Amino acid sequence: MSASRPLRADARRNREALLSAARQAFLGGDTDAHVEDIARSAGVAVGTLYRHFETRDALIEEVYRKEVDDLCAAPGVLLDQHAPQEALRRFLLLLVDHAAVGKGMSGVLKGIMATDSPVFDDARRRMAGALSLLLDAGSAAGTVRGDISGPTLLRALGGICGMSATEGWLVEARQITVLLFDGLRHGATQAL
Repeated sequence: MSASRPLRADARRNREALLSAARQAFLGGDTDAHVEDIARSAGVAVGTLYRHFETRDALIEEVYRKEVDDLCAAPGVLLDQHAPQEALRRFLLLLVDHAAVGKGMSGVLKGIMATDSPVFDDARRRMAGALSLLLDAGSAAGTVRGDISGPTLLRALGGICGMSATEGWLVEARQITVLLFDGLRHGATQAL
């Protein structure tokens, strides 16, 4: 399908339904979900699925990419609605929740990890950029220290979320992330 031509409304709806059905299947733990089942769940024929996604891996990659798109759109919205330090705190917790989504999809993502797909490098780059935007806003407001970069903070969160194999990891990861956030505020120029 040509990337230069916009999708018709019905094709766009079908594509979104397929992505939603695949996301639900994968996050629900059905790592072996067949394309036929995903198409049926989306209310479309298998041929429609293959018109949008050449392979099952292409569908999986697009589900993950959409998760990252949604996540990386959040900082602008958060900054519009909250003070910079609160926007950063909320986004850090969203990143932890994103790790939970990734854990739910880990079984289906393994095949993509073994390829040369740039999807993970792109996701890390975009998440680090989103963190940099929020850190810069907090630093400019004097409520967050200015000596930490987005990539460094993302690596720290990776360590926190790396414990995802343990029972109760998500609750602990959120608690540790709040501690990390408190550390980002320590040494800020403005009294909090």
